[in-house]
Amino acid sequence: MRKSVVAIVGRPNVGKSTIFNRLVGERISIVEDIPGVTRDRIYSQAEWLTTSFNLIDTGGIELGDEPLLVQMREQAEVAIQEADVIIFMVNGREGITAADEEVSKLLYKSNKPVVLGVNKVDNPEMRDQVYEFYSLGFGEPYPISGTHGLGLGDLLDAVVKHFPEINQEEPDEETIYFSLIGRPNVGKSSLVNAMLNQERVIVSNIAGTTRDAIDTPFTKDGQDYVIIDTAGMRKRGKIYESTEKYSILRALKAIERSDVVLTLIDAETGIIEQDKKIAGYAHEAGKAVVIVVNKWDTVDSHEKAMKEFEDKIRAHFQFLDYAPIVFLSAKTRKRTHTLLPQVLEASENHAKRVETNVLNDVIMDALAMNPTPTIKGQRLKILYASQVAVKPPTFVVFVNDPELLHFSYERFLENRIREAFGFEGTPIKIFARRRK
Repeated sequence: MRKSVVAIVGRPNVGKSTIFNRLVGERISIVEDIPGVTRDRIYSQAEWLTTSFNLIDTGGIELGDEPLLVQMREQAEVAIQEADVIIFMVNGREGITAADEEVSKLLYKSNKPVVLGVNKVDNPEMRDQVYEFYSLGFGEPYPISGTHGLGLGDLLDAVVKHFPEINQEEPDEETIYFSLIGRPNVGKSSLVNAMLNQERVIVSNIAGTTRDAIDTPFTKDGQDYVIIDTAGMRKRGKIYESTEKYSILRALKAIERSDVVLTLIDAETGIIEQDKKIAGYAHEAGKAVVIVVNKWDTVDSHEKAMKEFEDKIRAHFQFLDYAPIVFLSAKTRKRTHTLLPQVLEASENHAKRVETNVLNDVIMDALAMNPTPTIKGQRLKILYASQVAVKPPTFVVFVNDPELLHFSYERFLENRIREAFGFEGTPIKIFARRRK
């Protein structure tokens, strides 16, 4: 199910990032202390009452040495293209500036709902200063203070009212939804075409449920699939081609709706930091992952070279040690037949359940092999474990004190669970709970 998207727009130094951080709260911090998982602050999830939504901070977008007016125009362009609702931020202390008026002109043309937030209204005496902002033409201005967290409830009430009615229909559980993510020119479109042009593939194009995306359903060997194709594959223009953060923004929308995410790497140019960043989002979202090395026809593709490249991937993507790696060439179609079986296996493992009694046998065997550690004179006692969710498989381990379950021992348990049940291609989550 697609979440609504809210963008915060405004000239520099009106406090966009402060409000963004307020709204997303702790979600912005790095959750796992694993090398290679980097987080970009441009996009995150926020929640108001019972509604969760995605939030874009256009203030996190840096466009180099472009003139200020060009930067603001491009920020507004992103908001207009990506968002369902726009929060237009102005500075209550400085009043309306020429730059505010320029932004408002751009937003008039968007035909998107705009909620006007007047920031830096830090005390009640300053509230009278908001009335001049009515002249911008966006209705009631909402006085807020990012620093003190004041007025955000009223602002969010107004934002949520504008959310579109989104189709609540659940996707078909039998169908595997997957997306291809990666930096521009890595060969996403070519790979989609190569997969769809194979024999025995029945193709139909249906406009997707999300704005700016096309979903392509097809059937192979009796299994239904849907490729979630972000419009990013088709968008052109300087801002969408040159700014790496936009490819991340597009990828996130596709990841949200996927069961399996194919992370593409260009064999010709090798691994770059942005590859790790984009793959990190798929991992954090708890999706099944298959690493695809495309353009394998352009390099020395003997077995030794493949092993060397695989070792490089494992070194750079330590947090994806569970993901299978497929080497192929979309252009020549070489080895493309090996991809869908991996997608199918990763999807099945992502939805796999294990029986509680078998799980506990594995846990007890693990304890016998490697007894629990003692921390500050206290020994961790693991009483039993249970699988509580799928997509991704999630386990709760009931213990005497959750603080005693060190990351390294949790990792050991994860490895034992993987050895016993497979789970290739999917992350698994383990939580410790105190037994009451």
